[in-house]
Amino acid sequence: MTVNETYKNFDAADYLRNLDDVALFLETAIEDSIDDPGAVPHALGIIARSQNMSELARRVGMSRDGLYKALSSDGNPTWSTILKVTNALGLRFELHTVA
Repeated sequence: MTVNETYKNFDAADYLRNLDDVALFLETAIEDSIDDPGAVPHALGIIARSQNMSELARRVGMSRDGLYKALSSDGNPTWSTILKVTNALGLRFELHTVA
């Protein structure tokens, strides 16, 4: 018996349905960034793809292509860009004591 199964490539952007999903995804990326400094920009790129990229770029004050490039796997966004993107998404970074 031969079974032909077709699988779709997994894309986390397909599963970020609301702001709570986005916040949890970004929190995980922040934790991962201890060992992988590209984790946060990569996660923001996935989050941006799950949104209306053109509208997000407008709110950030960048071109759509510029935002794609900054948040791509080859991108190297500034801290300012990261903050602008998170703010445009309706999120903010907070620090809490861990001790």
